[in-house]
Amino acid sequence: MANKQIEMRKVKQIFKLYCQGVSKRQISSRLGLSRNTITKYIDFFKRYQLTSYEVTAMTLEELHKLFKSDQKPRSEQLLTLEKYFPYFDKELRKTGVTKQLLWQEYYTKHPDGFKLSQFRYWYNEWTKEVSPVMHFTHKAGDKLFIDYTGKKLTIVDRHTGELQDLEVFVCVLGSSQYTYVEARASQKKEDFIACVENAFWFYGGVPDALVPDNLKSAVTKSSRYEPKVNETFADFAEYYETAVLPTRAYKPRDKAIVENAVRIIYTRVFAPLRHQTFHSISDINKAVLNLLDTHNKMPFRGREYSRHSLFEEVEKQELKPLPLKKYEIKSYAKGTVHKNSHIYLSKDKHYYSVPYAHIGKRIKIIYSDSLVEIFHKLERIAAHPRERKKYTYTTLKEHMPSHHQFISEWSSEKFIAWAGHIGDNCKGYIIKILDKKQHPEQSYKSCLGILHLAKKVGNLRLDNACKRASDYGAYNYNIIERILDKGWDSLDENIESEIDMPNHSNIRGGHYYK
Repeated sequence: MANKQIEMRKVKQIFKLYCQGVSKRQISSRLGLSRNTITKYIDFFKRYQLTSYEVTAMTLEELHKLFKSDQKPRSEQLLTLEKYFPYFDKELRKTGVTKQLLWQEYYTKHPDGFKLSQFRYWYNEWTKEVSPVMHFTHKAGDKLFIDYTGKKLTIVDRHTGELQDLEVFVCVLGSSQYTYVEARASQKKEDFIACVENAFWFYGGVPDALVPDNLKSAVTKSSRYEPKVNETFADFAEYYETAVLPTRAYKPRDKAIVENAVRIIYTRVFAPLRHQTFHSISDINKAVLNLLDTHNKMPFRGREYSRHSLFEEVEKQELKPLPLKKYEIKSYAKGTVHKNSHIYLSKDKHYYSVPYAHIGKRIKIIYSDSLVEIFHKLERIAAHPRERKKYTYTTLKEHMPSHHQFISEWSSEKFIAWAGHIGDNCKGYIIKILDKKQHPEQSYKSCLGILHLAKKVGNLRLDNACKRASDYGAYNYNIIERILDKGWDSLDENIESEIDMPNHSNIRGGHYYK
């Protein structure tokens, strides 16, 4: 046979063409191999008396094992070394462990053993045999490789029978290849970050780096040297104290480990679920996790340990601890500080105070489900618990100028209680003003102006004026002031019938305002 073994696919092609009567010269020309190589492989098949049908039916792995068995018997020296390879494979995943260090340990026990160069050669050959896809040895706790499957899982609406395709998230820890899979409605930012976070809690820790593909939820702009990471995903990574290292565009070897995992997941997850029907995402994810547990506990080919055992033994303790609570996705907005020392968050139609020294300045708002933070030139100038009550204010007194701080104490409850001391008519009138769909500050100013009139005319007259204005159906400061100026608050209820009004069809009576 040739000194260097060729691909098993070409080996099959050699024998297929030979059985079809193609000459060795033509086979050599078609496959780009020397005639000596063609002759040696044909002689091998003749020696084993294999038919064309038998060779075609053999898998590439079976054919590979057949050629391996045909090689010369291995020496006792090599057999002794090979016994150490599974141990070396585990140890190389630990921080600081190198092949040279392991060779020194081996050579101390076996002074008649292989030198370093031969040691490296035979270990690499063993690695190719048991794991032909991955040739890198990743350090424990170092990287989490992230991708989505090309194919989708499907759920069926229980009531309408409508089909919904689900995106399938897959991630793999580099060292142990411990795998996590989750089905989600989309690849959008919120779903993507939730999947990565669920993976952290599945593993019980955080790796040093995340290696996503160049999907938009993770990478805003791809680059070979400095890709631009999505702002929210970068904030998520900072919260969990990990780095983001996107793969290079058009470099499939950068994510070979997770692409290989995707191929296996098709066989070990997708295929077993193909005849089952699911009606919710939670149900299908329960089934996925059960199959995933079986996959992770299945031994590697040619090794006595599994992804799960390797994770528990080597990688789990190298992961960084999880925070006390999960990350809250943040959203971003921009605005200007109003003259009343507040900013407006349009998402909730709510106002938040900032220090008055920033009035008129452009600011950036970062908000989550529970917190609103305001930044000016990368400096956080204010933070408030998030409120969702429309057209109201969240104010800290220290943010206001001293002569305006009393405004921060305005509230609907305060004005209603104040009006109640004046009279029931006044209280009802103030409530009507506050119920109007206008800006709260505008309502508060109207209430303040009306209530201050009590100092000028007394509680009784103001209460009567509010009753008169309510009859007209007019709710504002100007009508109250006019009623008091004209003295209409003291008129008898039937005064309109006594007043000599011109008989004209365009004159509107009091009933018009009701």
